[in-house]
Amino acid sequence: MKIALGADHRGHNTIRLLAEKLQREGHDVRTLDGGAGQPCDYPDSAFLVGNAVASGQAELGILICGTGIGMSIAANKVKGVRAAVVHDELTAQLARSHNDANVVCMSADLLGQRIIEKIVDVATRTAFEGGRHARRLAKIALIESGKTPTNSSE
Repeated sequence: MKIALGADHRGHNTIRLLAEKLQREGHDVRTLDGGAGQPCDYPDSAFLVGNAVASGQAELGILICGTGIGMSIAANKVKGVRAAVVHDELTAQLARSHNDANVVCMSADLLGQRIIEKIVDVATRTAFEGGRHARRLAKIALIESGKTPTNSSE
């Protein structure tokens, strides 16, 4: 899988170790680290990774900052990005299978390296389920294009 990684200074070491692991597993990894370990602003990396995913250069983006929240907010400003803050394997699985999240955001401060690696394992293995979830993604796309989604029942 083609994966774009990014972090601010809080997640730099985590991303570096994660990149090594993913490369050993055979993934095509690009690290788009805005600050390379130096103090930096999270929107810089979120923009780079978001653009890589939206343009098709990467199938999945992984962003890490202090909480994951700032990265998620910034990445979701890139058209075509569906970024989700995840904090365990279940939220990663649901973000990918139900929401087709193409960017996963995590906390460097609240999660350890081991759980982050487990979360990424789940994210790389989980496919979008489609079905009723596809209809909901179509509504999200309408919102993204400035339109009002229509009401429909299950």
